[in-house]
Amino acid sequence: MKDTQNEIHQIHIPVDGKTIILETGKIAKQANAAVTLRCGDTILLTTVCSSSKAVENIDFLPLKVDYQEKFSSSGKTLGGFIKREGRPTERETLISRLIDRPLRPLFEEGYFNEVQVLSFVFSYDGVNSPDALAICAASAALVLSDIPFIKPVAAVRVGLIQDRFVINPTVEEQKQSKLDLMIAGSEDAILMIEGYADFLTEEQILEAISTGHEAIKIICQKLNEWQKQIGKTKNRSTIRTLPKTLEEEIKTNFNKKLSEAFALKEKHPREDALALITEEIQAIYFAKDKEPLYTTSELGATIKKVQADIMRTMILKDKKRLDGRTSDQIRKISIEQSLLPRTHGSSLFTRGETQSLAVTTLGGETMAVRYEDLDGDGHRKFYLQYSFPPYSVGEVGRLGAPGRREVGHGKLAERALAKTMPSQEQFPYVVRVESNITECNGSSSMASVCGGCLSMMDAGIPIKHPIAGIAMGLILEGSEYVILSDILGAEDALGDMDFKVAGSDHGITAFQLDIKIEGITFEIMKVALAQARQGRLHILSKMLEACPQTKSQLSCYAPRIETMQIKPSKIGIVIGPAGKQIRAIIETTGAQIDINDSGLISISSTNPESMQKAKEIILNLTSEVEVGKVYAGKVVSITAFGAFVEIMGKEGLCHISELAHHRVQNVTDVVKEGDKINVKVLDVNERGQIKLSLRATLPMPS
Repeated sequence: MKDTQNEIHQIHIPVDGKTIILETGKIAKQANAAVTLRCGDTILLTTVCSSSKAVENIDFLPLKVDYQEKFSSSGKTLGGFIKREGRPTERETLISRLIDRPLRPLFEEGYFNEVQVLSFVFSYDGVNSPDALAICAASAALVLSDIPFIKPVAAVRVGLIQDRFVINPTVEEQKQSKLDLMIAGSEDAILMIEGYADFLTEEQILEAISTGHEAIKIICQKLNEWQKQIGKTKNRSTIRTLPKTLEEEIKTNFNKKLSEAFALKEKHPREDALALITEEIQAIYFAKDKEPLYTTSELGATIKKVQADIMRTMILKDKKRLDGRTSDQIRKISIEQSLLPRTHGSSLFTRGETQSLAVTTLGGETMAVRYEDLDGDGHRKFYLQYSFPPYSVGEVGRLGAPGRREVGHGKLAERALAKTMPSQEQFPYVVRVESNITECNGSSSMASVCGGCLSMMDAGIPIKHPIAGIAMGLILEGSEYVILSDILGAEDALGDMDFKVAGSDHGITAFQLDIKIEGITFEIMKVALAQARQGRLHILSKMLEACPQTKSQLSCYAPRIETMQIKPSKIGIVIGPAGKQIRAIIETTGAQIDINDSGLISISSTNPESMQKAKEIILNLTSEVEVGKVYAGKVVSITAFGAFVEIMGKEGLCHISELAHHRVQNVTDVVKEGDKINVKVLDVNERGQIKLSLRATLPMPS
């Protein structure tokens, strides 16, 4: 193997008409490995570093992945007062998770050194999205490094545009796509999937996955060749293997007790029994009167492996799950609607020992989530926020800002439900959904989908289709496998797959796959999707029993929102200089008013009178005066030659000769300032000056 420190090496990889260029040896040469990736004018730098020693007393890989988008990459700087990148944005957090998930299973077993993967976007062309590229760059850096990473991984995005699958669609093409699928895998298996669809069928999803994997194979083959040419020799000196003798001893002495504990069907009694057995094992191996033969991490990892073997044998050989269900059986579901009287919509969704208290809140434009990223700034009018307090699993913990897991689970549920939202024209509200996980034993994100949808229906949102979600698991030993529907927390932790699928009876809206082994085959994916559909439809039927249709009326505590369209040229009139006019309308009426660039005005208020008053003021400001039409007006000033009358927010002149059928000597003989009169529009000249007539509205004298 060659040292890449002082040489620059490049490879070019063609992917569906585009070329990905990978380079090493020029930048960040003191990192264990560093790779720049270029596609179009989008350029990323990804580095990997590892500690020299394994971390003691842990039984997991201490991998840290951070992705950052430099605003300078697109010729911008941050809005607001602080002009440097700081705390990760939601988008950066989600992409960091995307990079982490397919990499983690491919580190060699027993490697416990700290590993840090950093990925930076240094140039962004607004055409080529950096997220899938970041996974490829991280994989390339790992295969070139001396870190024991098993094989190359690659990722692509798959879109569906006009019934044609497109690999790595451009940013503009993504807006037209009915599918947003991110797929990562090795040359021979699928490792991670995250996808959002517009009610696509299982067959369409499978075809998209197959199409994406073909592109992944090409990238992995090129990375494999690159590794053979310039990759460093893998350093396996710190790998810790579990002592086989310890595993055999624990199986011999504690297999029966552990099996009896796993036979307990309820979560907490089972966990308490397993904890007592673990304490008993630790007391034997770490007795005070003798020198320990094994480390804490070796003992902990071995106990976990023995427990996993027992659970997996129960499922594969004995066809028994921890709670007694069959492989495709769904836990008991209970639903209570309108639990919280003062919220706009609420639902308590319970499936087994997992429970979500979901709440929906309706509001105006000011309730939207503002964001800023490389593609510009904007606001989201539908969003779901997920919280996972420590009491939900019976633990003591810290409350604070949401972690990566909470952000990821919330975004998955949000995007699953987004496709069922009505258009803004049909339902002009900003919608916030909260999923408060009050109890958890597996698949709280899919409980958030179900509870969130039910709370939206309770709030009176005219959704397109009810949406349900289910989490699927896998136990795989050689060629033998079992797909599990509606998995428990232990089946997730000790199993091989976490596959979440959400949608309606019309099709799929969201799906997410994480694998803890070296990947799964297309055939397993096909079986899992078919079984997930059965489970999803069962859950949907339970949801529709509790809530057959969306409420026809909004809560009396929800604001009422009406929209009106004005010409874009009139926006300035409503807003006024420095916002003076719109602030005056809000202060006068008490209604909340928002205007977008197309001239769509949203008026929200809990008081119908204030809403009507705001509409009238806006109509008066923006309506165009029609020649020949009679308007109610108010005399605002008197001159020697006539009266100025305000109609529709504008002033027009009623000349003294147009005040009456007879000759008028003094204007004040007919009208006075403040009088309300009807006037007819005679003319509007090119400068917008309005000529009015009171005489034309009066009956002719007899």
